[in-house]
Amino acid sequence: MKLHFSYQTKLFTSLGLVYFIWGSTYLGVKYGIEVLPPLLLTSMRFLIGGTIFFGFTLLIGQPLPTKKQFWGASLIGFLLSGIGTGSVAYSIKYIPSGIVALLVALMPFWTFVLDFIFFSRKAPSLLSGIGLVLGIVGILFLMNPFESVGNAAIPVFPTLIVFVGSISWALGTVISSKTEQPAPLQSTALQMISGGAVALIISLLAEENQVEAIKSMNNTTYLALGYLIIFGSFIGYSAYVWLINNAPPLLTSTYAYINPVVAMFLGWFFVGESFGKQSLMASAMILLAVMFMTIGRKKTGYEKN
Repeated sequence: MKLHFSYQTKLFTSLGLVYFIWGSTYLGVKYGIEVLPPLLLTSMRFLIGGTIFFGFTLLIGQPLPTKKQFWGASLIGFLLSGIGTGSVAYSIKYIPSGIVALLVALMPFWTFVLDFIFFSRKAPSLLSGIGLVLGIVGILFLMNPFESVGNAAIPVFPTLIVFVGSISWALGTVISSKTEQPAPLQSTALQMISGGAVALIISLLAEENQVEAIKSMNNTTYLALGYLIIFGSFIGYSAYVWLINNAPPLLTSTYAYINPVVAMFLGWFFVGESFGKQSLMASAMILLAVMFMTIGRKKTGYEKN
């Protein structure tokens, strides 16, 4: 018997999955990099998951992608899964996972800047402008650049790496609709494979002792890797795809300021990550900035359905 679920059930289920699963992947990465180098973990997560996913698309009858579709999906995977997610994994090694999630939540800022410079040339609304300024102030308050680097609230270099990854993710988001892609499931699989390949190449060039790290994997590492593949990539992304096709954009975008809260709580509860007053105040400012930017963009019609 085929089960039928109401729209509201699907909506709240998908929102809950994206809220919790995407917020919890930061903790999964935290556990994984206890044994595996960050970029090696990223490469294994996406190469294994992407290969399984691509095989599934062939089993359900999807044709092989054309050359243009292959390169289009590979480019987006390079920017999103490879550079974007790889940068996050690297930074979690040095910064509390909740703070990394918070910095990633500034994605609307980078997306707006890139779209404004290269494509739309559309000025921000007043609310978006306030959010942009508040976000910058929050970042400065969080990093405390007026103190010496050693006394900064969070390490400067890993923070810059997060920004590089966020800019790469934002660029991939902006140009995704402008590149030829195969069917959604197959596009996701190819993006994962491409991102995993990029992360593996960088890992081989920049990280050491990969073979020894793989041999040292324990039950926690296997569970973390499995969680990232099954829940983070398969279930979480599928729920997000349903939302962007069936839910109001403003409601869908709320994951940007729910994920950091989930990541911060899980990091505190499971691995004892602590946050000082300055970090908490900066966090509130950045979350408010993301909210302003998101609502402001929707009011001006900046973001498409």
